[in-house]
Amino acid sequence: MVHDETPMAFENRFRRDLRAGKRLIGCWSQLASPITMEVLGLAGFDWLLLDGEHGPNDVTTFVPQLMALKGSRSAAIVRPPANDPVIIKRLLDIGFYNFLVPLVDSADDARRAVAATRYPTAGIRGVAVSHRSNMFGTIPNYQATINDQIAVVVQIETVNAVRDIDRICAVEGVDAIFVGPSDLSAAMGHLGNPKEPVVQQTIRTLFERAKAAGKPSGILAPVEEDARRYMEWGATFVGVGSDVGLFRTATQALCDKYGK
Repeated sequence: MVHDETPMAFENRFRRDLRAGKRLIGCWSQLASPITMEVLGLAGFDWLLLDGEHGPNDVTTFVPQLMALKGSRSAAIVRPPANDPVIIKRLLDIGFYNFLVPLVDSADDARRAVAATRYPTAGIRGVAVSHRSNMFGTIPNYQATINDQIAVVVQIETVNAVRDIDRICAVEGVDAIFVGPSDLSAAMGHLGNPKEPVVQQTIRTLFERAKAAGKPSGILAPVEEDARRYMEWGATFVGVGSDVGLFRTATQALCDKYGK
């Protein structure tokens, strides 16, 4: 069979829209189920976060979830369990293009995260000839083009990261920052209370510093009042719920409706 067109590595529209500062609303997923992922993919969110840090996921559970999102308009983002180049390499090879890297504590951490997602000489990603991301070797220009299609968002959740925010934002290849309100509040001595005024002011300052550096910022905010406040403060990349939270709330409401 003769093919008239050479397969091309796709344009990462999520990365383009993220860098353009468009408002992108998403949902967290921790259930590790391709069925629930398929349902989430029908809703129309701009992005869906597949959680490998606090969700029971690994490469073997991620692949069927990525398959379930074929045809969905929602961009798949993965949060690896750590800022580890071996883990990130495996996630790249199975077909993730968008990364939320946890616990980025410094500019050096941010540089390591970016390097893990780039082929040499721009980074340290290991080279495989055939994998799911390059359609098992059928995209001939994949290696030449893919570096420019990977989105790296770094998670700010420590006091040191707050202090180093300007240097983190200046790292080439960091596309956006993402504030982790629960871990940040714990690091600031307010475990379980991200609404503490000093924590809220720190979050707002992080958004302002990112904007000054020309970088978008995001956050997870399952409470609508919080989400809208953060968007007013400048966040453009906002998670407004999670599959666990939605399922738990709906099932409890159904049970309570009948007096249980």
